[in-house]
Amino acid sequence: MNGMNPQTIKVACSNCNLRELCMPIGLNRDELDRIDHVIGARRTVKRGTALFHNGDKFNSLYAIRTGFFKTRVTSEDGRDQVTGFQMAGEIMGLDGIVNDYHTCDAVALEDAEVCVMPFDRIEELSREVSALQRHVHKIMSREIVREHGVMLLLGSMRAEERLATFLLNLVQRLHARGFSQSELVLRMTREEIGSFLGLKLETVSRTFSRFVEDGIVEVKQRHIRLLDTDALRDIVNPKACT
Repeated sequence: MNGMNPQTIKVACSNCNLRELCMPIGLNRDELDRIDHVIGARRTVKRGTALFHNGDKFNSLYAIRTGFFKTRVTSEDGRDQVTGFQMAGEIMGLDGIVNDYHTCDAVALEDAEVCVMPFDRIEELSREVSALQRHVHKIMSREIVREHGVMLLLGSMRAEERLATFLLNLVQRLHARGFSQSELVLRMTREEIGSFLGLKLETVSRTFSRFVEDGIVEVKQRHIRLLDTDALRDIVNPKACT
């Protein structure tokens, strides 16, 4: 595991302020204690280093405690394709369940910390704690829905629709974590956004500029302020003419 230093600090899900985002709601004290015993130590991942690589053996799921990640695959001609961005409270590593090895790289976009969840022990406990089993299935289902959404995004949307969808999704996920509904700091570069959205860097920059000119967003380097969220929604779902 490149770039990671296992820490001796034991994770206590019962005391974590992100618990409701990555753990089932409604567990009793005994069930929470049992999950606490399953979760491994926290691990730190320095910016620019990988939590896991494509081809690594799959052993664990990872709950992001702090920081941002991107997942990427490398094409046959050596180009990197960003497949997603993940933030605190989200689970990573689901790609490894099917074939027992990871099918992408997970790279930290800033210094991050994850909670290690050994999958064999999670599976064992989920057979006894039905709420945990339902939660794991819910996370897997959410990932399938997300992948379908990305396919739709890349398949049929114009550049403005892709970037508007991306910004709305990002701010909605951040708001669920207690952040502002209208302001965000991009942890990824415009080039990485373009890779994810299937757009050239120039197109991403041009589309941001168009949003600024139209008074929809305010951009100061990586700081983004949404001035007209309804206008962004209208770009994604144009209102029918009457």
